[in-house]
Amino acid sequence: MGTAVTDPRATAMPKIPPSPSRLRHARGRPGGRVRPLAGAGTGALALVVGLALAGCAGQQPAPRGPRMQLDTATVNSSKGASPIDAYLVIRNNGATDRLVSARSSAGGTVTLSGPATGNPAAMRAVAAITVPGHTLIRLVPNGYHLVITGSGLMKSGTEITLTLRFAHSGTYHVAAEVTNPQTGGASYFLN
Repeated sequence: MGTAVTDPRATAMPKIPPSPSRLRHARGRPGGRVRPLAGAGTGALALVVGLALAGCAGQQPAPRGPRMQLDTATVNSSKGASPIDAYLVIRNNGATDRLVSARSSAGGTVTLSGPATGNPAAMRAVAAITVPGHTLIRLVPNGYHLVITGSGLMKSGTEITLTLRFAHSGTYHVAAEVTNPQTGGASYFLN
């Protein structure tokens, strides 16, 4: 801790004469005396505070923690089968965003997939997956999910890393458990 300064000469503020722009002439006063504007500082402060408060009205407080949270990621891999589907849960703690790309530590190409227009049973590649603000979505087999093609061999019971890139929130990583649904391995649907 520092010590307090007790010498009045060290704490005295220098006297600065008022600038001509902050002065006004006294009206109807003998001698046309000049006096400083006393209330100008108070009015300006009130204006600045009012504008700041008006700009903050209606804004959501900044979320605590990461804007996106990824959880319960699984990759369903049958021996040597391609393509491989990946599913996960995404919690968006901020404003609406879009998942625009993904990649896998096992290599290959990761495509964003979703239901075809007019035929929800058919899947098609999509450019992005919208993640509404302040919601939790699940990437599932009969909805939006990830499709991995041309990857290296993935052994059931191991983990790979999925890297997801969002348009506004940036890049996030999640560990995904590799499962083999044909042999009764762990399943996304049990979580």
